Amino acid sequence: MTSRFTELVVDCHDPERLAAFWCAVLDFKVIDRSEGKVEIGSWEPTVEEVRARQMPPTLVFIRVPEGKTVKNRLHLDVSPIDGSTDDEVARLLGLGAAKVDVGQGSGRSWVVMADPEGNEFDVLRTLAASTYMIGPEG
Repeated sequence: MTSRFTELVVDCHDPERLAAFWCAVLDFKVIDRSEGKVEIGSWEPTVEEVRARQMPPTLVFIRVPEGKTVKNRLHLDVSPIDGSTDDEVARLLGLGAAKVDVGQGSGRSWVVMADPEGNEFDVLRTLAASTYMIGPEG
């Protein structure tokens, strides 16, 4: 007997707003919505696919009355795939994210940010292909 990681649930005040933000960040789409809940993902889960193999989890945003009060104990890490980390941070700032200080100190290789409701996440190193090639001489 085993389980699969199928969803990550985020409590929030405005599920539609956060879903739209994270769809723009991750190039996800809305796959389900109901009153006070929006689910987004890169694929539409089926029982057969989930049973067959581990698939990427979806994100589910659920409306709750209380606000965020402390630093998250769990957070997302994202890695840009077609630009630099600095370019991605600038894009995310334009989408409504903010840079935050959670005590990470200076000189880190990642940038700590928060989504529009204050949920922290990290922007890691870029996964974009290098813009230069190293020749046979090294």
